[in-house]
Amino acid sequence: MVFGMVCARLKQSVLIGYLLAGALLGPHALKVIQSEKDVETIAELGVALLLFGIGLEFSWKQLKALGGRTLMAGAVQVVITAVVSALAATLFHIPGREAIVVGAMVSLSSTACVLRVLMDRAEIDSLHGRNVLAVLLIQDMAIVPLAILINVLGGDGQFGDVMLDLGRLSLWALGLIVALYLLLNKLSVWVMGTLVMARNRDLTVLLAVVIGLGATWASHAAGLSPALGAFVAGMCLGGSPFATQVRADVSSLRTILLTLFFAAAGMLASPLWIADHWQLVTLLVIAVVFFKSVIVWAIFRSLGHSHMNALSTGICLAQVGEFGLVIGQMANSAGVLTDNVFMAIISVTIVTLFISPYLVSFSPKVGAWFEHRLTGGHIADQGETVHRANTKASFDLVIIGFGPAGQAVGEAVFGADINVVVVDQNPNAKLSCKQFGFAFHLGDATQHEVLSEIGIIHAKVVVITLPDQVAAQTIVAEVRRLAPHTQLIVRSRYHIHKWAFKLDGAHVVVDEEYEVGRRMADYVKKELTVFEQQDNNEESLVPKEIK
Repeated sequence: MVFGMVCARLKQSVLIGYLLAGALLGPHALKVIQSEKDVETIAELGVALLLFGIGLEFSWKQLKALGGRTLMAGAVQVVITAVVSALAATLFHIPGREAIVVGAMVSLSSTACVLRVLMDRAEIDSLHGRNVLAVLLIQDMAIVPLAILINVLGGDGQFGDVMLDLGRLSLWALGLIVALYLLLNKLSVWVMGTLVMARNRDLTVLLAVVIGLGATWASHAAGLSPALGAFVAGMCLGGSPFATQVRADVSSLRTILLTLFFAAAGMLASPLWIADHWQLVTLLVIAVVFFKSVIVWAIFRSLGHSHMNALSTGICLAQVGEFGLVIGQMANSAGVLTDNVFMAIISVTIVTLFISPYLVSFSPKVGAWFEHRLTGGHIADQGETVHRANTKASFDLVIIGFGPAGQAVGEAVFGADINVVVVDQNPNAKLSCKQFGFAFHLGDATQHEVLSEIGIIHAKVVVITLPDQVAAQTIVAEVRRLAPHTQLIVRSRYHIHKWAFKLDGAHVVVDEEYEVGRRMADYVKKELTVFEQQDNNEESLVPKEIK
C-alpha cells in the first residue's frame, strides 16, 4: 500500500509499487519472506486468480467489435516477436528449448499496466488505443497455447512422445472446456435457475469460487497448468447467464488479486543481480523496447495505418508483460529455463514494466514526430486515393470524424444550401456521407498535408468530433496555423481537457461531461415540477373545512 501510494504521487502506475515492494520483501533483498518455495506458491496462486479474472472479462462480442484485421495483427505480432526473440536468444548460445521460452515471454505485453495508463490518459478510445487493446486481448488468449507449449517443453522423450503428450494435454483442455460449459450453461441453470441465482448473491460468489478453484485443481490434476484451468473457468463463467452478477460480486477482489500477483512477481527479481549485471540488463531492455516497437509498427503500417498510429501502438506495447512472468515461472518450475536466463528475463521484465507508463505517455508525441520526419511533406497512404476534385473549393463546413457525433452535426445541416466536406479514417464513413450528399475524403486529419489538400484554408467552420484528445489537439493546432480565421468547434470527451482546447485556439468547446450533466439536470427539474404540480392539484381537492 505504501509503495503504491508513493508511485501514485510520482505519477507512476501503482502496479510498479507492488513490484518494488515484492522485490524488497522477497528472498533476494530484505528476506522478510525467505523461502523461494513459498514465493513460488504465492506467485502460482496469484497467477491462477489473475487469469480467472481476465477470463471472466473475456468477450467474443468485444473481440468482434475491434475488427478482424486488427485482431489478426495481434496474432501476427505474437508469432513474429516470439520467433525473432528466440532467434536472437540463440545468438547468445541459449539452447533451443530455452530460446523458445524466451521468445514466448518477450512476445507478451502488459495488459494491466498499459490499459490502466491509457484509461488514466483518456486514450483508450483513440485509434492507437483501440489497436493496443486488440493486440493485448490476443496476447491474453495466447496464454492458453503457450501454457500447453511449456508443458510439452518440460517433458522428456522423443518427438513421438512429445506429440502424444501434446495430444493428451489438448484433449484434457478440450474436456475441461466442455465440462465447464455444460456445468455453467446447462446444469446450473436447470438446477437453480437464473432467478434464484440473481436473488441470492451468496450463491453467485460461491459459484465463482467453486468453479475458479475447482477448475484450477482439475487442471493441475490433469497435468495441465493450474493457470490454464483458471483462465478457462473464468472464460466459461463469463459467457454464462450468471456472468453479469458474478462480475459485479468479484470486482472488489481484483485489487487484491493484482496486488498479490505483482508483489509475488517482484519477489522473483533480485535487486542485487540487476545491480551486478546492469550493463546486460540495460542492453536487453533497449533491444526489447526497440525491436517490439519496430515489429508492431511494421505490422500496422502494412494494414494501412499512419506512421504516427502504428508507432504509437508499437511503443505502448514495447515491454515484457506480467504474463511473461507467468510463462517464465512455469518454465523455470519445469526445469526448462536455467536460473541465469530466468533471472535475466525477469530483470528485463521488471525494468520494462517500470518504464511502461512513460512509454505510453510519450508514444503519441514520438509517433507524431516520426510521422512528420518520415513523410517528408507527402500524404501517407491511407488505403484509398484522396479525391482531388473540388479540393480547393470554398467549403462552408468541414466535419472531421463522422461517427455518431459527426453524423448528428450532419443531420443538423442536412438540406441546407451549404457545402460540406467530411474527413475520416474509416472507409465505412463514406457510405453515410453519400446518404447525406456530403463530399468525403479518406485521410488522417492530424497530418498537415491532408488538411492542406482538402483546402482547409477556405473553410468557414471546422467541427472536430474525434474522441481522441491527442489527435483532436493536433488537428486544432494545424487548423489554427493553416486557417487562423476559421471558426473552430471541438468536442471534448472529458472536462479536464476543455481548457487545453481553448488554449490551443478552439472557439467553442463542447464539454461532454458538462453537457450530459446539464441535460440530466433539465430532466430532474422537469420531473420535480411535475411532482410539485401533482401535489398542488391534490391539495386543491381537499375541502376547506378539512384544511
